[in-house]
Amino acid sequence: MRHRVKKTTLGRKKEPREMMLRNLTSSVLIYEKIKTTKAKAKAVKPLVEKAITTAKKGDLTARRSLIEKLPQKMAIKKAMEVLGAKYKERKGGYTRIINLPPRQGDGAEMARLELV
Repeated sequence: MRHRVKKTTLGRKKEPREMMLRNLTSSVLIYEKIKTTKAKAKAVKPLVEKAITTAKKGDLTARRSLIEKLPQKMAIKKAMEVLGAKYKERKGGYTRIINLPPRQGDGAEMARLELV
């Protein structure tokens, strides 16, 4: 039984899904916006929020925590140096999801995830 189990699998097994979400998180931190499906945007939003909150601390422990979670070094560097300082006074809500028209090929619901 899977009562009260709320998890979006995105049509993938555990390891590929987690790596995809980590890569999307890095892309959002590097480029500050990405265009993806609505389901992926909703799944990656909390990860981006937590990464920025960790980066706001600005110490070595925060950097090591981001190194564990994010595969790209450029994303870690930008989060610690640029985004941590940019959102220092903000309590949360660093991202927003904007709905876009459906994708031409398969009609998938598209969205843009961007930093506020």
